Amino acid sequence: MATLNTARLLLSPFTELDWPFFLSLRQNPEVMRFMGEVLDEEAIRGVFRHRCNEPGIFVIRDASGTPLGDIGLRVSHKYPHEADVGYALLPQAQGKGYASEALNAICDYGFGTLALNAINAWVLGDNHGSSRLLEKRGFIRTQVLEKAYQLHGRYYDDWVYRLENAPTTK
Repeated sequence: MATLNTARLLLSPFTELDWPFFLSLRQNPEVMRFMGEVLDEEAIRGVFRHRCNEPGIFVIRDASGTPLGDIGLRVSHKYPHEADVGYALLPQAQGKGYASEALNAICDYGFGTLALNAINAWVLGDNHGSSRLLEKRGFIRTQVLEKAYQLHGRYYDDWVYRLENAPTTK
């Protein structure tokens, strides 16, 4: 499995040793605020098992190896040249450019190594930080699904973003 390096980060595949980190990430209400309900430990373990077996899903680590979050591409079964990107960072790692650095690396990996034509992202309309991150990377909001996502008993707009691989010219 691939490992991706950036100036400050190492993106490495999940292993069983990452379970305590993944559990703490997915039980953190601040992290899950825009993602989904906090699940029980057994359900989180099921999600974790999938992460360990999916190529394109990575732990975001700083230079010392400390896990900061996760990021990944899930290739579409219906459209194999497209993938959805998702990411989560611990609160103490937010606002330091790590998400931007990891997103750039995963997009480069998707377009370069996986030969994707497009990467899509789904963001709750209230998640302004994530929207800014995607737009800074060049993602374009292509659709607004009004009141399409229910979280904590409230309906949110779901914003759909897309980044297409620009063909290289010679």
